Amino acid sequence: MTALTTPGEVWRQFLLASTTHDGVRGYGGHLLVEHLGVSLGRIGTGSAYAVLAGVPLGLLIGTVRPLAVVLEPAVTFLRPLPPLAYLSLLVIWFGIDEAPKIWLLVIAALPPIAAATAAAVRTVPDELVEAAKALGSGRASLLLSVRLPAALTEILTGIRIAVGVAYTSVVAAETINGVPGIGGMIRDAQRYNLTALVIAGILAIGLSGIALDALLRGIERYAVPWRGRG
Repeated sequence: MTALTTPGEVWRQFLLASTTHDGVRGYGGHLLVEHLGVSLGRIGTGSAYAVLAGVPLGLLIGTVRPLAVVLEPAVTFLRPLPPLAYLSLLVIWFGIDEAPKIWLLVIAALPPIAAATAAAVRTVPDELVEAAKALGSGRASLLLSVRLPAALTEILTGIRIAVGVAYTSVVAAETINGVPGIGGMIRDAQRYNLTALVIAGILAIGLSGIALDALLRGIERYAVPWRGRG
């Protein structure tokens, strides 16, 4: 029976992965912070593409009924799919470099953004829409100047959720050729039964996730300063 890993061993592996020791630099030639930085870069890129695609998609679903009949089921279909279910397909199509990792994170993050955007624009108060129409707003102006700003709070919440989904998917994304990368480091350590290093990596993901969510909350407060005011 394998003995449980002690906190002291986890701390030791954390230090070893974060420093250069006996000529060995971190783990796999990269420091822990570098593994984490590469993964955060992938998450940022995948989430950014998901925002660029998901917000317009959600606007279409929420405002154009004929398109919603086609597009909404597609988004609903993607939402419950686990990343590992389509990772093999992405590797076949795009190889083992960065492309399949980014695509996996985009596919994971896009549905929450599209769903939140669609739900938000559908619940914009009718009074705002009618007032804008009375002032001569056309369809495009109504969408960009009334519906989108009114829905921004819920859209930003959807983006926060999507970034969290992307972060939980990074280990799967980095299963293939994922070093450097915190998910790749964890998967590699798992293969060699380095339990303490796996736990150290998980703690690094959790702590950085808290910091990332705090950053997104700050952006949300800046972009939507009226949120929470009665």
